[in-house]
Amino acid sequence: MTETTTATPPRSGNRADKTLLRALRGEALPTPPVWMMRQAGRYLPEYKATRAQAGDFLSLCYTPDLAAEVTLQPIRRFGFDGAILFADILLVPQALGADLWFVTGEGPRLSTITAQAEFDALKPAADVHETLSPVYETLRILTRELPAETTLIGFAGAPWTVATYMIAGRGTPDQGPAHALKAANRPLFEALLNRITDATIEYLSAQITAGAEAVKLFDSWAGSLSAAEFDAYATAPAKRIIAELKARHGDVPVIAFPRQAGDKYRGFHAATGADCVALDDSVTPDWAAANVQVDGCVQGNLASRHMVTGGEALVSETRAIVEAFRGGPHIFNLGHGITPDADPDNVRLMVETVRSA
Repeated sequence: MTETTTATPPRSGNRADKTLLRALRGEALPTPPVWMMRQAGRYLPEYKATRAQAGDFLSLCYTPDLAAEVTLQPIRRFGFDGAILFADILLVPQALGADLWFVTGEGPRLSTITAQAEFDALKPAADVHETLSPVYETLRILTRELPAETTLIGFAGAPWTVATYMIAGRGTPDQGPAHALKAANRPLFEALLNRITDATIEYLSAQITAGAEAVKLFDSWAGSLSAAEFDAYATAPAKRIIAELKARHGDVPVIAFPRQAGDKYRGFHAATGADCVALDDSVTPDWAAANVQVDGCVQGNLASRHMVTGGEALVSETRAIVEAFRGGPHIFNLGHGITPDADPDNVRLMVETVRSA
């Protein structure tokens, strides 16, 4: 099955004036746009209420009215410059035919892909849209409901990160099962990575058609790849996804997040075609300004712990990041997702500090 949804008309408001899109186009702004990874989530009481209404996490992801509501909640509360679609990176494996469920207090579980027969049972990449169609409807709702100045961001997990979950059946501390399959059966591993890559292209393309104005590719476990494997399994899939999205959708910008890439952040813009490279907080803003921002927009990179602890450390670190990246295009964000124990008052303080720095 192929996605036949027609393109959603642009929202009211001039895209040329949206600060987040301006930064993604390479403009250095006096005040950087700001949003947070996982900004719609368990640290907000209104999210918890909506999650309870949905009944379970996957029902929340697949109920467009409720998924749109939790996407809108942090925009109403904090006025972020970007709203990221509420969904989950593991919806793609489910759309490919993997079983997916969530264990309370432990996280996701999936049926595993470790043998050829299990891979052969997966659906073709072009058939993911039937399962994922509620996600596209969420985006269409958001195009109507978001403030005109807010950029709507779609996303997907990068192929390596998604593959680690599909191979292990859960999150693991070192991605050991994926590395083991890669060593034991490289053709099967690469076939799985290619299937995920193709499905991700289809998914993100349909998100853009449904109204996403920018998309982000989350490679949360990129840092566990060696240098050569990083090129093959983080850089190369990202390059293929971005090239195909650009071919289909022209100027829609792409943010790439190869978390824990370290020195491999250097040159990632050019190697993949990404419009923006998101940074975790293991690299300093000064280093990233000198080595990554010179090639284009960067996003980041306040440590998530400051959303829990707050205080003067939050203010001083926020100001230091804004100052370090002031010479080029920058989107202020955390170095990873906000945690459930974060204090919404600290989020407000961060936003106010960015906008007054």
